[in-house]
Amino acid sequence: MGKIWHGLGAAVGGERVRLTAPIKVAIVATHPIQYQVPWFCALAARPDVQVKVYFAMLPGPRQQGVGFGTSFEWDIPMLEGYLWEQLPNARREPGLSTFFGSSTPGVHAALGRDRPDAAVVTGWNALPLLQALWACMRLGIPRIARGESNALKARTPAARIAHRVLLPRFNAFLAIGKANRDFYLRYGIPESSLFDAPYFVDNARFRDGARSLASSRNDIRSAWGVPEKAVCFLFAGKLQPKKRIFDLLRAMQLLQREAGERHLLVIGSGEQQEEASTMVARERLPVTFAGFLNQSEMPRAYVAADCLVLPSGYGETWGLVVNEAMACGLPAIVSDRVGCGPDLIVEGRTGYAFPFEDAPALAARMMTIARDDEARTRMGKQALEHIDRYSVHRAVEGTIAAVRSVIGRAG
Repeated sequence: MGKIWHGLGAAVGGERVRLTAPIKVAIVATHPIQYQVPWFCALAARPDVQVKVYFAMLPGPRQQGVGFGTSFEWDIPMLEGYLWEQLPNARREPGLSTFFGSSTPGVHAALGRDRPDAAVVTGWNALPLLQALWACMRLGIPRIARGESNALKARTPAARIAHRVLLPRFNAFLAIGKANRDFYLRYGIPESSLFDAPYFVDNARFRDGARSLASSRNDIRSAWGVPEKAVCFLFAGKLQPKKRIFDLLRAMQLLQREAGERHLLVIGSGEQQEEASTMVARERLPVTFAGFLNQSEMPRAYVAADCLVLPSGYGETWGLVVNEAMACGLPAIVSDRVGCGPDLIVEGRTGYAFPFEDAPALAARMMTIARDDEARTRMGKQALEHIDRYSVHRAVEGTIAAVRSVIGRAG
């Protein structure tokens, strides 16, 4: 880890000649997030920019596990391949679960010391991110927002006022998808300030992981009690209210009335696990609860499954498990409140959407997937092709375009 940026120079004929220095870009984040690390690394690998990430905290296993129902550490490198710094935290026991759970007023001193040419703030849903915004404003550093809010959800008058006050403080915005872009446009952000930086996962890691496990599919399914010939649906996420696991279980009840063998594989843990397990036992549903899987283990779940289902509500501002599933060649079924739907679900080609909380409609979409093996395979291939558009490369290109734009305006 380093804390100081250096300019570039070279010795030519005994004299030191100043070369064009790369653009210095600061990124402020609440903590290392597995989905953001490839973005940091890809930006750091570019010769025209010099990136440094400032974290409000580095959570331990217990803090990382809040909401997952278990303590853990990610099993992929989270702090390698890019320059980073942990900011001093004013909280005695900083946390991630509340807006005020963490506080880093020292971000002003850190940015003032390093003087980046531009800063990317990864949202506004935690106090350290707003502290970074205010620090950039006081220091005259151009500011770029990368938030997840979308236009699918209706806001209260108070929230709309807050957004109208907050958003103009940024100079540019990275649009992670269609609904996110629409969110900014509704608040009067001009098109010229929006830069497409699609939300992504490490497509290559998931794709290659799934391909390497393809020959072991039957063994993987057997270990989880998934019958060899069953059409297996997959739920992957925390077992908490916003994920709506019970909508999916009710849909499985309805599918029981139809001919054919279906199974549900549930990956994840959380506060609703006991209640969900009780319902499955009571109704004798063909469901396997596999518990929490770390990042390197997730391709096993996608190889075992035939289709991902994400029945979440508005709290699912995107739903990156859909990206993961599609990178592994699976179609997906999502509710019409899931943020990635307008981007990733091409009806009948990469998957289906259904009305939120409508278990019969969900069951009907699942039955459509289950009935036609050839169509399901075709949709999986189309999903794999479609997800290539949502890549770290495109996210980096959008980020660089935004940085160059705000620096040009500042200049």
